[in-house]
Amino acid sequence: MDKFFRLKENNTTVKTEIAAGVTTFMTMAYILAVNPSILGDAGMDPTAVLIATALASFIGTLCMAVFANLPFALSAGMGLNAYLAYTVVLGQGIPWQTALFAVFIEGIIFIVLSATNVREAIFNAIPLPLKRAVSVGIGLFIAFIGLQNAGLAIDASTLVTITNFTDNFSTAGICALLAVVGLFIMAILYIKNVPGSILIGIIITWLLGMVCQIIGLYTPDPETGFYSLFPSGFVSADFSSLGETFGACFSVDIEAAGLINFIVVVFSFLFVDLFDTLGTLIGVSTKAGMLDEQGRLPRIKPALMSDAIATTAGAVLGTSTTTTFVESSAGVAAGGRTGLTALTTGVLFLLATLFSPIFTSIPAFATAPALMLVGFLMFESIAELKFRADNLTETIPAYLCILAMPMFYSISEGICLGVVSYVVLNAATGKAKNVAPLMYVLAVLFVLKYIFL
Repeated sequence: MDKFFRLKENNTTVKTEIAAGVTTFMTMAYILAVNPSILGDAGMDPTAVLIATALASFIGTLCMAVFANLPFALSAGMGLNAYLAYTVVLGQGIPWQTALFAVFIEGIIFIVLSATNVREAIFNAIPLPLKRAVSVGIGLFIAFIGLQNAGLAIDASTLVTITNFTDNFSTAGICALLAVVGLFIMAILYIKNVPGSILIGIIITWLLGMVCQIIGLYTPDPETGFYSLFPSGFVSADFSSLGETFGACFSVDIEAAGLINFIVVVFSFLFVDLFDTLGTLIGVSTKAGMLDEQGRLPRIKPALMSDAIATTAGAVLGTSTTTTFVESSAGVAAGGRTGLTALTTGVLFLLATLFSPIFTSIPAFATAPALMLVGFLMFESIAELKFRADNLTETIPAYLCILAMPMFYSISEGICLGVVSYVVLNAATGKAKNVAPLMYVLAVLFVLKYIFL
């Protein structure tokens, strides 16, 4: 393993890599419960979606480990699954089989783009200050996700506010409180340099929840989404339901959906997936110190190809766009630096098809603190942004990029705003020569996207 994954070269060990891989999986395991729920609303079989999601995650993450030797994990992208279910299927009335075919076509296009260096060229064209801003923005974004998963940030007349712990204390209140306790546990362990502090914190928080359920502080209420914290079982080896979705993407009627509508759907998937993936790779790579002096990721081409293969395979299996997950930053924060981290995560996704009752029992309040702590760790990159009067054409776009990600709930929107503002400000202040030609192309495409999509 040391020779294949070059562990010594990356200053890591087998123990650290495996712990990091488990940590990444623990922060991503929620997708095995959330994705079937979302795609189930589109008429798909939830159990089939769970199996398809786990298998697609395994395939994509295995490719990332073997071909790119990077600690990034892949699974069904949040946001993209909601777009498929609620906008494409329920909103536009397109059958879910046709929607999956659009995902399949998107994956094929990505394979071609990855093979021809287009995606790599886009990655390299983005200036280093924006790449650092993406890392910070993703940190705030996933921290915000963590606050929501914990039940600490809730809807209000001010759009978002802190929860009232005393309301529904035996369900939402105690879960939010446990998330706060879990965050302090993780932070203390991390400050004391305890190996695997994030993973240990997740497990301890989950166990504390079980204790609260035993003594009656936490009361399961399935009707409101609060389930028992104890696994309902341990093993489930029934894979027959996968037949409901496997290959269904080829049973389509594009004419019934409308050719123009279908093309728009494909392009929408393509656009969001492209920049969500690039944003995640930029942010996590920056945090891991994997970028070279020019801000480039040396093994980005096989990483992008792995992402494209995963999307294509996922569509055939029966799940929405499979993409590189921002939660990979949890494994990086735990010390993961090579493909062994990804391999560990991928194997756990494969095992999840057998032990799904256990993995899907991990409560959100246990993994939410991990996202909040990782958000802090990624926020550290802001120190590398030099806020001076002579480089405002770099720092203002960086600021807008950071601001947009959590506010608009989208990595890709943050990149769009960052790129457009970078081009406009530099061109308008006589610094057009500082902008790479491809950045102008991207800025025009982003503006057209807002006009027509």
